[in-house]
Formats: sequence, C-alpha cells, structure tokens
Amino acid sequence: MTFIDRRIETRPASGEAPFRLEEVFFSRTDERGILIASNYVFHRVAGYEWKDMLGAPHKLIRHPDMPKGVFWLLWDTLQKGRTMGAYIKNRAKDGLYYWVYAVIVPCEGGYLSARLKPSSQLRDQAEQEYASLLKAEQEEGLTPEESAARLVQRFQELGFEKYHHYAAFTLSQEMIARDAGLGRTKNKRVAELRNMVETADQLTAETQGLVREFEAMRTIPHNLRVIASRLEPTGGPVTTLSQNYGAMSREMSDWFATHVLGKDSNFLTIKGTVNHSMFLECMTCILAECDEQLNQERRKLGEVDLEAERARLGRIVATYVDKSKTGLDEVIIEANRILKACEVMKRHILGLNSTRILCKIESARLPVAGEALTDIITQLGAFQERITAQLERIAQLGNAILSPAP
Repeated sequence: MTFIDRRIETRPASGEAPFRLEEVFFSRTDERGILIASNYVFHRVAGYEWKDMLGAPHKLIRHPDMPKGVFWLLWDTLQKGRTMGAYIKNRAKDGLYYWVYAVIVPCEGGYLSARLKPSSQLRDQAEQEYASLLKAEQEEGLTPEESAARLVQRFQELGFEKYHHYAAFTLSQEMIARDAGLGRTKNKRVAELRNMVETADQLTAETQGLVREFEAMRTIPHNLRVIASRLEPTGGPVTTLSQNYGAMSREMSDWFATHVLGKDSNFLTIKGTVNHSMFLECMTCILAECDEQLNQERRKLGEVDLEAERARLGRIVATYVDKSKTGLDEVIIEANRILKACEVMKRHILGLNSTRILCKIESARLPVAGEALTDIITQLGAFQERITAQLERIAQLGNAILSPAP
C-alpha cells in the first residue's frame, strides 16, 4: 500500500495496531502538550477521529505499561530547550498498542514529535527496563522524578554515561535496522558517526589511562628533590635540575588539569559532542522523511491547514539540517583541539626528558650517585615513555574521528 492509498485498512481485534516499517508520522503540540496537528499516518494508527484528536492532550494515547519516569524525563529535557529521543508504547482508541521510537524537538509555539517503527532488538530491552521501572513505581511509590533518576542510573549501569548517549545509540541503531529491513543502502553519514562514537569511547579510555599515569607520578619530582638534597647538602647541579624538573612537572600538571580534566575540557567534551551530532543527524533524517510524506499528502487533516503545516514542518527540517551540520563542525573543532593538546603535551614531555637526561649525566659525576637516585631517574624515563605512547594513541584516535571509516 502506498502512502497516499485511500483503502481502509483492516485492524486486528487485539494486539498491535498496523504501523508499517516504511511509515513515519508526526504530531505537533502546544507548550502544554495539546495536539494541534498531525499527519494522516498518526490519525490512522491511533484510530481516533480528527475531532477527538485535535485539541486533546497528547497523553490521550499514553499506554498504562509506560512508567511515569520516562515522561518526566521527556518533559524535563524539552523544557530545557533540548531534543529528546525515547522508545514509547502507545495505545490506540480501540485498545491496540503500537511501539514507536519518538524524537521530540522544541519548535515555535510548542513541540514536534516524529516517530518511526522500531525494529531492532533494543526495543525489547527497553520494554524490559520499562516493566521493571513501572513495577518499582507501583511497589515502592516512586515519584515520577525519582523514577526518571532511576532510569538514568540504570542506563549508566548499561554503559551510557548520560541518557542522551543512550538515545543517540538507540536511535542510530533503529535507523540502521530500518534501512536493512527496507532493503535500503545504509546511511553513510550515520555509519561514520557510529564509528566516531566508538572512537570517542576509546579516546575516553585512553584519557583515563593518562589520568592514572599523572596521578602515579605526582610524588616522583618531590622524591627526586629530596634525594638530590641528600647527595648535595649545599646544593649543586643535580639539586638545580631536580628543582627545574619539579617546576616543569607542576606546570604540566596544571595544564593537564585544565585541558584534560576540566569540566569543559576538550578531552571530556568530544564524547558528548559526537553523540549529540549523531542524534541530530538521525533525527534530521526522520524529520525530512516526515516532510517528504506530508508534501505527498492529499487527504484533509481534520481542521489543520495543510499548506501552513507543510511550510512549518519545512522550516523545522531546515533548522535541524543546519544544526546537524553545525554539530559535525563542532566534532571537527573538538578533534582538532585534541590534536593540538597532544602536541603541547609532547613538548612538555620533551622538556622533562631533556632535564631528566641532564640530571642523569650530572648524577654520574658524583662520587656516589646512590641507587635511590638511579632508580628514580629510571622511573621518570619509564613514565615519560608511557605518556608519550598514550599521546600517540590519542592523536591517532583524534585523526580517526576527523576521517572516520564508513
């Protein structure tokens, strides 16, 4: 059946409402969640007459299997001006259910929600998580806010640092599964962004390793100065070099704390930036498909002004196409910042290494260098080698983000 086919579709007496994989639908609400407009597919799947839909709260289609925490998280996110993505189970007028993957965006005068039919195994996982959360709400008396917090915590346990990372991953997976199910060529941009996300995860792991190395070396410069003072009670070249090494180490540590550990550091920002860009790209694809289908629509959509709605949806699509491009530009900026940071850190390491070598040369001139000084110089050398190797791996990952494999 084509999108504009006017045949009446037979609905089953129970179970799932007819909603085909190739279909997408959208609805628009005001800021209170009151339905203002939708396309014909939503009208058909939900099974409501236009007069019963338009002007009604969007929760008209809410299914009792859905935990309240999901909707609390949804509204909290939207009211902060952010986009949202989630698996949602809805109930049609005749009691049939239908699952959607919904992406909701703030727009002029309210919000727009575009939905596709989920077809990956992740939907089953979401259904299980929702059932557990709903049970907790009922048995423990969780408030919607408490339920939302538990949902976020659960996804963190599953390996997603933030809910938005989970939304980006699941939406991209649904896009990939949908293309496969429809026999389409996979979306090259989505595939590239998935690779970018995996690379960003690896980069995060390498950064954590870098943090551990710096934590481990904090006491080494101090120990070097103590040993040097024992070997040269009145001061000398080794003492001076050890003091220089300590000063350079502190400078490097301060720089590291700001650019690697800081709240808005490029190393910590890249993962969120890539995930956000992937979500925007997938969301834009769905919105564009809604726009295309609405432009093919020839039915009367209740009292909705079809031409005005087409124009409005077109503007929303154009806005998010621009946002998606901006998101990719931000990924490139962050990746380049990481590469520049690696070069700065390499220069710091080179300076430390030169001082360490001079210290080693001077210690050899002492009548008794002492095993302790030899050991600590060896430790410094090993530390610098490990840091240099990690910086190389981080730089490789940065370059991989700039040139992802499809």
